[in-house]
Amino acid sequence: IQFNANADGTFTPLPAKHVDTGAGFERVSAIIQCTKNFTDFSGIISNYETDIFRPLFDRLEQLSGKRYGSTLPAGQSEISNPQSQIALDVAFRVIADHIRCLSFGIADGILPGNEGRGYVLRRILRRAVRYGRFLGFHEPFFYKLVDVLARTMGDVFPEVRRRQTMIEKILRAEEENFNRTLDRGIELLDQAIAECQGGVLDAVTAFKLYDTYGFPLDLTELMCREQGLKVDVTGFERLMEQQRERARQDHERKKTAITVADEGLQIEPTKFIGYDHLEAEALVEAIAPGAQASSLEIILDRTPFYAEMGGQVGDTGLLHVPGHDWSELGRLEVTDTQRHGELHVHRARLVSGRAPEVGEGVRVAVDAARRANIQRHHTATHLFHWALHEVVSREARQRGSLAAPDRMRFDFNHHEHLTPQQIADIERLVNERIRENAPVYGFEVPYRDIKGNPKVMQFFGEKYGDVVRVIQIGGHPGRFDGFALELCGGTHTRNTGDIGAFKIARESAIAAGVRRVEAAAGQFALELIEKLQAHEQKEAELAKARELEKEQAKERQARMQREAPAIAAQLVAKAAQAGGIRVVTGNLGDANTELLRLVVDALKPVLPSGIAVLGGVSEGKVCLIGYVTPDLVKQGKHAGKIVGAIAKLCGGGGGGRPDLAQAGGKAPARLEEALRAVAGLVG
Repeated sequence: IQFNANADGTFTPLPAKHVDTGAGFERVSAIIQCTKNFTDFSGIISNYETDIFRPLFDRLEQLSGKRYGSTLPAGQSEISNPQSQIALDVAFRVIADHIRCLSFGIADGILPGNEGRGYVLRRILRRAVRYGRFLGFHEPFFYKLVDVLARTMGDVFPEVRRRQTMIEKILRAEEENFNRTLDRGIELLDQAIAECQGGVLDAVTAFKLYDTYGFPLDLTELMCREQGLKVDVTGFERLMEQQRERARQDHERKKTAITVADEGLQIEPTKFIGYDHLEAEALVEAIAPGAQASSLEIILDRTPFYAEMGGQVGDTGLLHVPGHDWSELGRLEVTDTQRHGELHVHRARLVSGRAPEVGEGVRVAVDAARRANIQRHHTATHLFHWALHEVVSREARQRGSLAAPDRMRFDFNHHEHLTPQQIADIERLVNERIRENAPVYGFEVPYRDIKGNPKVMQFFGEKYGDVVRVIQIGGHPGRFDGFALELCGGTHTRNTGDIGAFKIARESAIAAGVRRVEAAAGQFALELIEKLQAHEQKEAELAKARELEKEQAKERQARMQREAPAIAAQLVAKAAQAGGIRVVTGNLGDANTELLRLVVDALKPVLPSGIAVLGGVSEGKVCLIGYVTPDLVKQGKHAGKIVGAIAKLCGGGGGGRPDLAQAGGKAPARLEEALRAVAGLVG
């Protein structure tokens, strides 16, 4: 290596020239240990035969019951199908490679996700999980390799050993999430491959696998390559771009359009007085057209309207244009308040009269009831944050929040779902503090005075200015002796008792290692409690109904079991002949596959030679089962092909073994027609 390639295409000699041998750690280890690759008996030095990988292979062998290494010298092979064993060896190698990549990445702070580096890790993990199917894994297994890696590599990568538990939890959660859709996705892909024309998988299927089942395109390409197929990558990218364009258009519709800054105006920062006042008189500093034809964006010199920031939504209310005698010349509805730098931008819609003019005095009033509800939810987020640390972990950190009039939302990092007991404990602690009616203080201090203070929660320090606002719940103002202290510029209740009540609606995952809790406070919490109680009652009634249905199904099955021999005898007595073969068909009405199978079992003793196809309808869908006696199976008759063919007449499909198969359909009205077609298929 002797030149630096410049952007203009020229080359500059390097001050030091050298040869890149490619002799990395693994290759040097392979050379030192003189490991051979026996997979193809080429005798080429192999990284995978070193003791770097052997401990991982040992664990995989233990977990899967499969053996690595086809690969034994001639005369010692225990494998009847070498090609199959080679596939297993590839799976061993891919999984061992990928567990190292994932573990080191997570230990360094990168989490599997949907963007950037996180998406690369997620794709790698899903590829490894899919290769696990070759080794027979259908339950989470990947995370069980982390302890081997920590033991063998922990001395040189201490982060892996130190964060082993966290890595295992993240990998297990990712694997469980993907496993839920992997089998369904594989089924869809296998079906599409079977119907594939021209050796190319269509873009629509590839995109559905990606968008619905989380299959990265490279995983779909890999699975198609194994079947000798290609993927319409160009069409896939076109569908991806269409989705991106829809997302961009949606973003444009939702995007805040603040136009006043484009006027090049020199305006002093808006003075916010909304901590103590909900009404004020102010001067209009600037006006610009809003995003809608009938709306305006107005900047005042001072305002009680809180501009959306820190998860708290913007205030709404009224703006009045008074006359000389303070009668109303104009009335505007403030529909939102947004922050643009140090300016508060009031989005307003003219209700009556005229709009204000620049330099004119106006009266403004915040919607007090709405603000009170927002403050209840904002203060509740602080109580929730405190309780989360008390119940779950002090490592759980806020990743985002919402304080709206009717609800609150709190996002935090945590690698497993909250248990019902944890949720109950959090609710109990928050409501205890609400009943305590503790005072809520807000005061400003120089940031340097509290920077690094462990009592004050502060997670985004780089965004703070020289002076910050502290919210303290309980204790004495300014002494930092409350039970919950955070840096926060939002508005809050005066006391915790003003919140009224607190109730968690749901807890869910929104990203790898990030959980979300949605909750309500005040009257909305009481309404939520009533709604949840009604839902629980409904679920109890449904459970009771399901239990009754199960009992009825058991009774039906018992009755069918008793009546099956008689039904079988009647069906055989009415058997038709097709090509010299006895053909038994029957529509058993309200019958699922299990009941049909009982009748087939009863048919076997009384049908020494013949073909039987029975049908029924269960929960609005067709159920079919076919049986071919052993002598006719030897003659080439196939139950799976017969029921598969007639199932298509019912809008479905299916198949199975030559002697016994089942199928289904969506069109019960065509069941009789389908059963009449059996004789034609047999003959």
